[in-house]
Amino acid sequence: MKFAHFSHVWGKPGMTPHQRYEQLWRELALCDELGFDYSFCVEHHFQPHESWMSSPALYAVAGGMRTKRLRVGSMGFIAPLYHPLRLAEDIAIVDQMLGGRFECGLVPGISAGFFKPFGIDYNFRKSPTLEFVAYLRAAYGDKQPFAFHGDNHNTDSALIAVPPVQRPHPPLWMMSRDPQTLEFCAKEGINTGFFIMVPRKQARPRYEKYLADWKSHGHRNKPNVAYSTVVYVDETDKKALDTALFRASRAYEGLLPVKTPGESFESRLANQIALFESRGEAAAARLTASLFDADYIMANDLVFVGSAETVTRKLRAAAEEGFFNTFMGEFNFADLPEPDLMRSIRLFGEQVMPKLRDYEPF
Repeated sequence: MKFAHFSHVWGKPGMTPHQRYEQLWRELALCDELGFDYSFCVEHHFQPHESWMSSPALYAVAGGMRTKRLRVGSMGFIAPLYHPLRLAEDIAIVDQMLGGRFECGLVPGISAGFFKPFGIDYNFRKSPTLEFVAYLRAAYGDKQPFAFHGDNHNTDSALIAVPPVQRPHPPLWMMSRDPQTLEFCAKEGINTGFFIMVPRKQARPRYEKYLADWKSHGHRNKPNVAYSTVVYVDETDKKALDTALFRASRAYEGLLPVKTPGESFESRLANQIALFESRGEAAAARLTASLFDADYIMANDLVFVGSAETVTRKLRAAAEEGFFNTFMGEFNFADLPEPDLMRSIRLFGEQVMPKLRDYEPF
C-alpha cells in the first residue's frame, strides 16, 4: 500500500488563512519525515466557510519547498476552469520546481458554484477535462512548436519554453466512480480512486473492471486506486474516540450547501441528500444521510479513529472491501487541536504504515 496526506485545507475557526497554511506546511514536513508517499490538495472556490485552497499549483510549489522526498500534487485541477495552454505551462513549471516530484490530478469539478463566477457552463465540463489529457501530451511532445485541434481545445504553433522533468508528463490521476471515465482512465494509464461518499462494496466491482481494462491495454506498471476519508490515531482507542469521534462526524460539514441566515444544519443536510437523489445516486444519498452520525460512521468504518492497532486492522479490511491500494488520509478536520493532529500523523506514520506496506489488495 501507498499513503498520502490529503487536505481540503478546511477553514479553521480562530485562524487566519496565513496561519492555516503555515500549519499545513508543518503537517507536510512531518509526513515527509515519516515516509509518506504523497500529499494532495483539492481545488475549491468561493466558499470561505469550507476550503481555503483554490490553487493546487501554489500548494504544490510551497509544499515541495518544505519537503525533500514527498511527491506533492493536485487532486485535482478543475480543468475546464483553465485555458489548456496556460495549465500545461503551469504543470511543467511546477514539476521543474519540484525536481520531478509533481503528481497531476485532473477533475471536471463537482460544484456548479465553482463555475458561475468564471462565466463557464457547469454542464459542459467533462469533455474538456478528458480531452485535456491528449492536449497535455501534444504540448509536451517532441514536435515544437506544437498544434492541437480537438472538440474543445484548439492551439496553433505554441512553443512550450519549459518542459516537465517527468516525461512524457507527471503521473496523472482522475478520481472517479463513473464507468465511462474509468474506462478512459484505464486506457490512458491514469490513476483513479474514490472518496468517503461512495460505499466501498459498491465501488469494488467498478475498480476490479478498471484493473482488468488497465491490464488489457498493456500498461506495464500497476495503477493506483485511492480511497480518501478521515483518519485519527492516538495512544488508545478511548483517547482517540474521546478526542476525535464527534469531530470526525462534523469533518465534512463544509461540503453541505452554504448556510443561509436562519437555516438549520438539518435542512442543509436534507438539501444535499436531495441533490444526490436527483442525480440517481441513491447509495450516495443514503451514505450522506448518515455521514454526520458519529455512531454510524464508527460502526461502518467510514472513518478510521482509534489506536494504531485498531486503525491498521480497519484500514486493511476496508482496502480489501473497497479494492484500493493507496490511502489518502484526511488528518486535519473540524477543530482538531494541532498537538493532537501532529501526534496522530506521527503515530500513523510510525505504527500503521509499516504494518501495511507489504499488503497488496490486488
